[in-house]
Amino acid sequence: MHKTRVIEVGGIKIGGGNPIALIAGPCVIETEDIVMHTAERIKKISEKLNIGFIFKSSYAKDNRSSVQNYYGPGLEKGLRILEKVKKTFDVPVLSDVHYPEEAKPASEVLDILQIPAFLCMQTKLTLEVARSQKVINVKKGQFLSPEDVKNIIGKIESVGNNKILLTERGTIFGYHNLVVDMRSFPIMRATGYPVVFDVTHTVRVYGIPSKDPRGGRPEFIEYLARAGVAAGIDAIFIETHPNPKEALSDASSMLPLDKLEELLVTLLKIDRIVKEL
Repeated sequence: MHKTRVIEVGGIKIGGGNPIALIAGPCVIETEDIVMHTAERIKKISEKLNIGFIFKSSYAKDNRSSVQNYYGPGLEKGLRILEKVKKTFDVPVLSDVHYPEEAKPASEVLDILQIPAFLCMQTKLTLEVARSQKVINVKKGQFLSPEDVKNIIGKIESVGNNKILLTERGTIFGYHNLVVDMRSFPIMRATGYPVVFDVTHTVRVYGIPSKDPRGGRPEFIEYLARAGVAAGIDAIFIETHPNPKEALSDASSMLPLDKLEELLVTLLKIDRIVKEL
């Protein structure tokens, strides 16, 4: 199995044969109460299981299929809430950055700046985010092969930033479904950078509203997550919510919060075997 460099954030070491880290939280910031409650629960689980935890929630979802869909609280309010999570629970925080002008204010709060999958080929955005010199999480677009991430890596490295995570979130298969090619994990890890598996987005059925039960297949989260960890990933990305059915984004694909611990127990067992920890 390829050895990657180690990317360290908030004392958490990702890659280089270290145990898997956890990136988790609600898809989008809905209310401060939901965010704080979810972060507190995940923090307790992560401490119990001794797994590095990075909190994720988007301050804005700019790729919604309808103008009526919930957008999020926006940059300013969203960053305030994420900063509260960071200080209250002493965890690193991650969120999506959609526009070059967001990079500077976002970097003042976020520990990891995420380039969304649909925007991963946007050169100006990538360079501006990379100039922050923060850790950059690149979500591989559904339209790219795993080999194509080399070009994105080159853009980030061109401004002197080599703190990069690469995230797999499925590849387009037909019009609505995504498939996860397990070969993509070793292919992307061969670049020398750690690989993250965004398992909950891979079960989304696109073209169907996320509130519609047909808009996701969460029953496959466990199976895909186990396969990804067995393939040697460096971190697992799980969007989770106290009550997914009532969530304002990705309601049909997030993992119920009360199922997170049980899943992580299994994943950590597999990770120890694969990495001989």
